[in-house]
Parts: sequence; C-alpha cells; structure tokens
Amino acid sequence: MQIINTVCDLREVIKAWKAAGETVAFVPTMGNLHAGHLQLVTRAKESADRVVVSIFVNPTQFGVGEDFGAYPRTELEDQEKLLTEGADLLFLPSVADIYEPDVNTIITVADLSESYCGAFRPGHFSGVATVVCKLFNIVQPDVALFGLKDFQQLTIIKIMVRDLNIPIEIIGVDTVREPSGLAMSSRNGYLTEDEKRDASALYYILGVARDAILAGNQSLADIEKKAMLSLQQVGFQPDYFAVCRASDLKKATIEDVDLVLLVAAKLGKTRLIDNITFSK
Repeated sequence: MQIINTVCDLREVIKAWKAAGETVAFVPTMGNLHAGHLQLVTRAKESADRVVVSIFVNPTQFGVGEDFGAYPRTELEDQEKLLTEGADLLFLPSVADIYEPDVNTIITVADLSESYCGAFRPGHFSGVATVVCKLFNIVQPDVALFGLKDFQQLTIIKIMVRDLNIPIEIIGVDTVREPSGLAMSSRNGYLTEDEKRDASALYYILGVARDAILAGNQSLADIEKKAMLSLQQVGFQPDYFAVCRASDLKKATIEDVDLVLLVAAKLGKTRLIDNITFSK
C-alpha cells in the first residue's frame, strides 16, 4: 500500500493508473477506522481496480465548541488495518495541502444543509460538501463509497454530485452495528461502559417507530413524539426524531412509501446519529 501526503504525488499515481485503463474507487474518512470503514474498503475493492482511502480530519466541518482537537487520531493503527484490508493507496494530506490560507470558496447544498443535523451544527454540511468536492477533484475517482449511517450526509453528497455534474458514482453501504445494535462510530469511544449499554436503545427505538408506521394505526406526528419521549426516558437528550421520505428527506406523509427515520441525540457528552430505511 502506498502512503502519499501531497496532492501532486497523488495525481501522478492516479494518472498512471488511468493511463493503464484501471478504474478507481475512493473512500474518504477522518480516520480512527472501525469495521464500518473497512466494509467500505471491501465494497470499494469489488467496485473498481484500485482503491484509494483518505484520512483527513476536516476542520471546516467542526463548529465552535465541537471536538476537532479531541477527535481520535490513530494513523498508525489505521494504516495497518488498511494494509490488511487490501487498499492500494492511503492519502494523508495536511490542512495546508487541502486549504489555501485565504480560501474563499464554500459549497453549500441549500435547504437540506440547514435541516436535521444542519440545524444543530451550523455550517457543518458546507464543510462536508466543500472538502468532499475538493477530494473528488484531487482523486478523480470513478466511484466513491459512504456509509448509510450518515444518511443526511450521503443525500447531500448525491445532490452535490448531481447538481455539479461530477462524473462519479456514489455508493451507499449498509451500517455496521455492534451486537447490541449500536451503529459503529468513531465517537462511540467517548461513551462510558454504562452509556454504551444505554446507547443501544437508539436503534431499538428506531425499530419500534418503524413497526408502528407499518402497523398504520398511529399518525406520523404521534410516532415522532413517542420516540422523542422514549429517548428522554432512557437518558438521551434528543435533537430530533423525524419520519422522512428516503429520496429527498422531506417530511413524510401517509402516502409516501419509501421512508427513512432519522435520529440524533446526546448521551452524556456524546452526540449519536442513526437511521432506518424501509418501505411500506
């Protein structure tokens, strides 16, 4: 596995691969890799001839008071995991490699970037869209893979690629979960043992809401209210619980068939997100 730090060196490698007729899959990450990330790499190997993984803790998607400085950085362990998983190249840029000191260009997917997580983390999704677009321009992949756990992020990236005519196929990969049902996340490491046990209720409450919708004897608004109350009873501080159309994350109506349930809630100092998609 090659490890490259600069944009120029990376572009030379990609140019040689493409000249040889090879396709490229890309997995952008912020490191502290777990089984969910490694599943993305496995799927990437099935999708293209070469696999590039980036590790870059992007400062522009962290707000004031968030955990940019404390975000877990485990580069040596990550390198070993990627080598074992069979990635071809690890891109490890610095902030100076990605952002000019006087950068003025920001990409924002209007409306959706301000709802759900965007309402509680102002500017977050502009930071995500901007860095992903920059990485796409640097790597020039044929396909890029993202986890379905960050469903709003995935939807925003799909819209950005469509609207900017970026010739990349975006593949969403199923969430990898702990045996308890808790979605794997780098931020799970912030949880105490007791909190980690309680955090498994997040997925359970999603399942209860899904089953209530499929039963069809409660309004969607009532189901959302009951889910928020259930989260509070477990000890969560919920930001939102929303029943949405899976296609565009607009508020669902009783006529909609393909749905996603979105939830974000704090447990102690840790903010967790999760979702379930299903069809009626």
